[in-house]
Amino acid sequence: MLRAFPSAVIENLQPLIDGGRYPIKRVTGEDLVVEADIFKEGHDVVAAALKWRMVGESRWHETPMKLIDNDRWRGACTFYENAIYEYTVEAWIDAFTGWQHEFSTKFKAGITPLRSEGLEGAALIEEAAGRADDPHDASRLCEIAEAVRTKVPAEVDQLVHSGELEVLMATYPDRTGATQWAPPPRVVVDRPEARTAAWYEFFPRSAEGSGERGSKLRDCLPRIEYAKTMGFNVIYFPPIHPIGTTNRKGQNNSVISQPDDPGVPYAIGNRHLGLPNGGGHKDIDPALGTLEDFAWLEEEVRKRGLEIALDFAINCSPDHPYVVEHPEWFYERPDGTIKFAENPPKKYEDIYPLNFRCQNWPELWAEMKSIILFWVERGVRIFRVDNPHTKPVPFWEYLISGVREEFPDTIFLSEAFTRPKIMKVLAKAGFNQSYTYFTWRNHKQELIDYFSELTQTQMREYFRGNL
Repeated sequence: MLRAFPSAVIENLQPLIDGGRYPIKRVTGEDLVVEADIFKEGHDVVAAALKWRMVGESRWHETPMKLIDNDRWRGACTFYENAIYEYTVEAWIDAFTGWQHEFSTKFKAGITPLRSEGLEGAALIEEAAGRADDPHDASRLCEIAEAVRTKVPAEVDQLVHSGELEVLMATYPDRTGATQWAPPPRVVVDRPEARTAAWYEFFPRSAEGSGERGSKLRDCLPRIEYAKTMGFNVIYFPPIHPIGTTNRKGQNNSVISQPDDPGVPYAIGNRHLGLPNGGGHKDIDPALGTLEDFAWLEEEVRKRGLEIALDFAINCSPDHPYVVEHPEWFYERPDGTIKFAENPPKKYEDIYPLNFRCQNWPELWAEMKSIILFWVERGVRIFRVDNPHTKPVPFWEYLISGVREEFPDTIFLSEAFTRPKIMKVLAKAGFNQSYTYFTWRNHKQELIDYFSELTQTQMREYFRGNL
């Protein structure tokens, strides 16, 4: 037999993503408005509070919820720190408000005597005095209890609606048997740039627009300052890592390259260059400069109130150090060769894709996270992720949560041009922003329908479109 049971029913909590499987998103300074159906049997009055705290903290913050209509309640709070929070709704029987309503109703109806009702109210007020942690409040509650016990009904009715008593009783409520929504849903609270930012993209080697030579990282500041004058605050670089030479592409995707062709930046990795970190994703293409040059540029960009976003492209050229260090991370053909990337009819002979479901996947996943952490530790806090829809969703949950655990201000943009459900689940899994279908919405009604979906459906709670 049950020894205790909830004092109220809480249903239809909103916002709630997939039953609480995924967190909702907010930015610092933004409100969270929570609604729920809250009720109980009979005529007892119910009270409710919205509660929230940073994950890992023991103490809850709370604010009262208000009845809207038809047992629907609403409360709101604001988050001020870039962190992960959790929230819940708690409901309980508000015995004092119920008694207050009953006493006033009887008094106004001319029902007498009301001595027994006065004694009931006095007992409730004395119980609140026992819960009060402020001696002055406790003393005042005892004084009011005595007045309720001894004064005539007209004076009691005026006293219990004075405002002072209502505040004191709300401060020290009896929450015996309170009902709480569990488990508490989570809120990822980002910095404002996760919601709104203006991105300016350019290849560093094209910074000066010269046809005579490629630019270097130390040549980029004039173009960055030009971007700032136009109102941009994020400078986005495509991959700046070493480019492979094996099967290097030439102009217009030619499979034959000329000696002076730089290659495709997405064919990442060249272990033959003697670079400090092996020539993979943790190095800079020597044609652009060095890690020291990047550190200088990152600092200069921040001095100007902007920040750099890097492209996280999980591609490996045949010359990437992983090919010799971890051949088991790739797709092996029956003849023993490694399979290059394809998206028929397109072929990418200069790129080997990684197999995220290989036998040694934990080590592969950890290495991918280490790449992000490498650049985060060098000042980068924004990453545009290339084709995330071609990697397992659990991998992104692992990587993004692992990075944000140490660096919660990190922002991930999902470059996913794919089916709607995949785009949505990537946003749920942790991507702060996403590419959208805006490019393909050309007519008025198409735009109305699409922006209505982004802003008027549950997508508004977790999906931020980068237009």
